[in-house]
Parts: sequence; structure tokens; C-alpha cells
Amino acid sequence: MPRDLPVGNGSMLVNFDAAYCLRDFYFPRVGRDNNTIGHPCRTGIWVDGRFSWLHDDGWERRLRYEPDTLVTDVHLHHPGLGLSIICHDAVHHLHTIFLRSLEVRNHWNSEREIRLLFCHDFHIHEIADGDTAYYEPVNDFLVHYKWKRYFVINGRAADGSGIFQYATGTKESGPLEGTWRDAEDGELSMNPIAQGSVDSTISLRQRVPARGAVSFHYWISAERGYFEARDLDLLVRRSGPAALLDETRAYWREWVRASNPDFADLSPALADFYRRSLLIVRTQIDNGGAIIAANDGDSAAFNRDTYSYMWPRDGALVARALDMAGYHDLTRRFFTFCASLMPKPTYYPEGYLLHKYNPDGSLGSSWHPWIRDGLPALPIQEDETALVLWALWEHYNQTRDRAFVADLYPRMIRPATKFMLTYRHEPTGLPLESYDLWEERYGVLTFTTAAVCAGLRAGARFARLFRDKALEHSCAEGYERMRSAMLEHLYRPELNRFARMLDLHRDGSHSVDPCLDSSLYGIFAFGVFPADQPEVISTMQALIDRLWIKTPIGGIARYENDYYYQVSQDIERVPGNPWFICTLWVAQWWIALARSVDDLRRPREILEWVVEHALPSGVLAEQVHPYSGVPLSVSPLTWSHATFVETLLKYVNTYAVLTSSRGRRRAQPVVAEPAA
Repeated sequence: MPRDLPVGNGSMLVNFDAAYCLRDFYFPRVGRDNNTIGHPCRTGIWVDGRFSWLHDDGWERRLRYEPDTLVTDVHLHHPGLGLSIICHDAVHHLHTIFLRSLEVRNHWNSEREIRLLFCHDFHIHEIADGDTAYYEPVNDFLVHYKWKRYFVINGRAADGSGIFQYATGTKESGPLEGTWRDAEDGELSMNPIAQGSVDSTISLRQRVPARGAVSFHYWISAERGYFEARDLDLLVRRSGPAALLDETRAYWREWVRASNPDFADLSPALADFYRRSLLIVRTQIDNGGAIIAANDGDSAAFNRDTYSYMWPRDGALVARALDMAGYHDLTRRFFTFCASLMPKPTYYPEGYLLHKYNPDGSLGSSWHPWIRDGLPALPIQEDETALVLWALWEHYNQTRDRAFVADLYPRMIRPATKFMLTYRHEPTGLPLESYDLWEERYGVLTFTTAAVCAGLRAGARFARLFRDKALEHSCAEGYERMRSAMLEHLYRPELNRFARMLDLHRDGSHSVDPCLDSSLYGIFAFGVFPADQPEVISTMQALIDRLWIKTPIGGIARYENDYYYQVSQDIERVPGNPWFICTLWVAQWWIALARSVDDLRRPREILEWVVEHALPSGVLAEQVHPYSGVPLSVSPLTWSHATFVETLLKYVNTYAVLTSSRGRRRAQPVVAEPAA
């Protein structure tokens, strides 16, 4: 199930699903640990002897955010109960405090007693066993803890009263489901402590006048020790939860409005979505620098693993979008984080980045083997190393922060550059084989080669900056040779376009993978070839013609006959599910080709298409169903939102050039649009 509402601050991330049920609770890092592992932490309401969970049928829901904030604006209505609830949720922008405000409105003509019940199904450190939950009467709060993780849970009703009732108990053990079952009659057991696999519930109580409303506040303070968590709870009580929510609103509005481009002829809805995308991207970035691909606890259902890792490639592309938007402090942390990942020389040379990493810098899980055909083989996607270097040069080009890149030059830039020069197939000048950006095939990929070209060019520029003349010469020579090799070997005249991949054989021969793959956009995206070069035009037109989804949903598939979450065998009409990033890549190409404002019509339509297929909250998934348009795979996907940000900024920058007195570009050939 998608995560419709993420709220976070870089150290804590909390996700709600489409039914407004809390599902993920990441602390102390974004992406690690998910202390619920996707299990529901239910919220319920008791009134007049009747009980309902807020995620039950019977509730009408509208899940949104307050404008330009990471504070939710959720409206719930239950006609049968005669109640409406307006909910605001946030993680404090500075402190690891999860805050909730719930205003309950009584639509009946009689006073009624309301009880709100909050259940906590923690699996601290992502393990159910060995937890403790207990009620502490002196401070009137409930505590969950294990090792160096403490969660203090508290709340207040409108009259200032605290916890009304509580329960702790055993879960996931034989017939014992947890205290949430105890909660369904509105009464809690008052059991003060439980150990092992445990959960807990607290309730708040208040009488609501006829046709009136009352507010409840609830919060969880998280820290590595008891006293630290207790002090955060005291902060909430002294400052007031409403005041802390107001602080958080103000912070995020100021943060996101700092990026305020001229939105040209784009609609207010697109401008709003630009800001929403920046905010959602921020929720997926750990304060230590790791840009996490996605944090959706349900993604483990596909292969018993998650997307809660830092892929250097995804991170580099997200960092580029953030730099374009002006958030250089975040990208500096990312590049510093990547520099810390560079391995020491072993059997292999130094200077490469591996598959993926945890947010603490430890190596993530992988399915890439260290042996191929009986020989040692580096299990890398070389584009991940190259694109970090490319994005770092783009960062420097904007910031001119020489001191920052000077620190990274000996630790990351020089080793990575030398690695790319070494890791080459000498007979052709192409990179040696590695895994593709989709992590599915092994060979010499056109996308990877374009990325390595961009990385070598960045390496040459850095070497010139630091007067490393020998390295500058080697990089410049390597770049020119590799670029020429792309045209000689990866561009296939028999196809009239670039091929996806070459498979090199031991006898010196090679075979061609002719599959049309949206990643071929890399031939122009990183500046290796201009967007209007004939070989680029023929390749991109072939992608649009073959990979556009020929249903009312539209969009671009990853590649022909994409198996991942495949829902249709009608490959001719539906070569795969539409991906947001792949569709936006086509928009970027059209933007690069634009020679008049009229040429921006189609990319503007794609930006609008993205917004139309987002969740009502503004969250983008990885892909959508080709017939229904519902989200598929993880949600939110950081890469999707960052690519929207990047594409919109390229649009408005190009619009500004085209409408300036000197900005009109020379005419270009007519470019095909996708068939209806």
C-alpha cells in the first residue's frame, strides 16, 4: 500500500498509508530503523458505546498537506457516528518529536463523551522480541524501549487532562494479537508493563458539546536514552504541542519558499507540486547525507527487502535536482557521505562505489555476484561512481565552493577518476562490463558509457582546477576516445539508433542488445551528445514510438516487455508500466530541443500528466497501472519527485531563454509525438 503522507525532519520519518493508518516509524535515521516494520499503529475513536478505527470502512477521507509545509491536513467524516475529525501531523523540524493534533467535531444535538485511542505496534530495531512497554505514573506517560532506543508516548485532551487509560500486552504470540484488540470496547486493561513482543495503547477522554468541537494532542518523543526522551516530552508539555506545530509549519514554509523560480507560463498547480516535491524529497534524506531511494515498508513484500538504501546513482541525480533548486547544504552532505564510502585498495583498485548503502554508510544488501564465468568480477554499476563525479562538478559549477571540493579531491575525485580510466576495455575504449541502472543485466551499457564519459569530463575539469596536468590530459583523452567509441560501437546503423548494450565475448567478438530502453536518454542528458544530433533524434523518436503506453493512461515504459510489476501481456500496446522518471526524461529531451515557446507545449503537458497521476496528497509512486493509473511499487519514490523538480526547472529556464531578446534558438527538425 502506498505511503500517502510522509512527515519527517531527517532523523525521524513517519508514514501514513491511504487509509490514514500510521505504518512506518523510522528513527534515528531516515531509512533505518523502521521501528514498526510496516505494521499498523492504529488510531481509534469511541463514542456512545460505539467504536471505530480511523482506517475502517465508513470513514470518508481527504488526505492532504497544508500548503507548502510538512504538516498534514487530513479531513475525516463518519456519517454513521455523526463525527468529523480534522487532523494535523508533523515531525518537529528540529527535535525528534512526532506531533498530532486531532479536532473532533460532534454533528449531533447532544453532548457526547469522546475517547481517542492510540495503539503502538513497535518492533524496535526492526525486531519484535526483547521490547519493553510500561506506564510511568510520576510523569504520566508510556514508554517503549530496547537497547538505546526510547519512545515516550503522551497526550492531552482539551481540558488539559492527560492519559485516561492505558494497556501494555503481548502480541504476535499464539492467539495474542495485542492490546489493540483490548481497545475495541473503549476500555483498556491498565496492565502497567509487558516484556518480549509487546504493544501498547493509550486513550484520551473529553466530552464534546452538542454541535461543538474539541481538540486532542498526542505525541511521541524518541531518543537514544530515557532521560533524553523524557526531556523532549517535557519540552512538549512546557511549550505546548500546538506551539510546536506552529513552529514546524513556519519552518517548512520558509524552507520551501526559498526556492522560488519564475514559473513562466506554468499553472499554479504545477508550482504547488514543485514545492510539494521538494518537501517530499526532503523527508527521504537522512541528516547524515544519505539520499534514500524510498521508505515504504510494504515494498519488502516483493523480494523480502526494501528500497530504504542509498543508491549512489539515484542520490547523484536527486542531488543534481536539489542543487538546481538551490539546496546546496543538503547536497554537500551527500557528496561528503559518498566520499566516506570509497574503499581501500585490495585485489581491486580504489575509487569505485558499490551497489547500495545503508544510511549509516554500511554496505547494503546486493544480488550482484563477485564472480562471473569463474573469474573475480567487481559487482558494480559503474554509472553510480561516474554520476556522483558528474553531479559534484555541477555542484561546484553553481557554488564555486573551491574549499569544499578541495577536501574531496584526494579522497574521492582523484581515486574515482583514475578508476574510470583504468576500468576500460582497451580494444574499444568503452568501459568494462558492469550492471545496468535497472540492476538486471551485465554488459557495456549505453547509459553507463554516457555516464562514464560525463564522469571523465568532470574529472578533467577538476584536475585542471587543481593543476593536476597529467590526470587532466588522461581524462580528456579518455573522454574523447570513449565518446567516439560510443558512435562506433553502440550506435547501430542497422537499427538507426543506439543499442541498449553490448555483450563482450572472450574471443573478442560482441553481441548487440537491440531492446529499446528509456535509459538511452543518457546519450544527451549528461552532455555527451547534443539533443539535436541526428543519432540522438533517431534514438529518442524510436523510444517515444515504441515505449509510449497506448492506453488512456499514457506515459513511457522503462523498456520493452518490462517484467517488474507487469500487469499486461499486450506488449504491443503496453510494453511495460508507465514510470514517472522515464516519461519526464522524454519531456527533458523536448525541452532541450525547444526553439520557440510553442515547442514547450508537449513537455508542459507531461508535467501536467505527472500531477494528474500523483496521489491526492501529492505523492508520486515509482510507476502506475497502465489501465487504472493507480500507483504501483514504492511510494513515494524520491527519484520521481526529484526528476519532476529537475524537469520543471529546465522548462522555466528554457522558457526564460526563449522569451529573452537574444534567446531564440535555431530551427530544428519536427520531432514525432507519441501515437494516441
